[in-house]
Amino acid sequence: MKAEKKNLTTGEVAERAGVNIHTVRYYESRGLLPKPPRTASGYRKYGPEHVAHIRFIKRAQDLGFTLEEIHELLSLRAVPDGGADVRMKTAAKVQEIDSKIRDLQRIRGKLIELADTCAHHGSPGACLVLHALESPGEHPERGSIT
Repeated sequence: MKAEKKNLTTGEVAERAGVNIHTVRYYESRGLLPKPPRTASGYRKYGPEHVAHIRFIKRAQDLGFTLEEIHELLSLRAVPDGGADVRMKTAAKVQEIDSKIRDLQRIRGKLIELADTCAHHGSPGACLVLHALESPGEHPERGSIT
């Protein structure tokens, strides 16, 4: 098995982590990615741990965590009893997602209701969806979206 290269360029880290160069630098500037040592000429010297770090960030984003929340999760990795806090933050994220799902289901229901009341053809002036969007609450009989 080939040994991993210890000194990676920004471009190599970005490619291995599946992000662009600007993302690597952005994460570094936000304090999400540890600043790598530099060569005498000022080039960053990243290692495989930086690639793993970026992959962690991307997986956490895929699960709905914000960059601020990810920063907190990363800092908890160094805390001896940080696992309990990570579980609490994860549970809070699940509650937030459940709330968003309820909101999306409510919105979906309203859209279905509006679509069902809208004539299948006719002028835009007769469309109840457009009326509800233009002046929600004013015409409850026309399918208020609030």
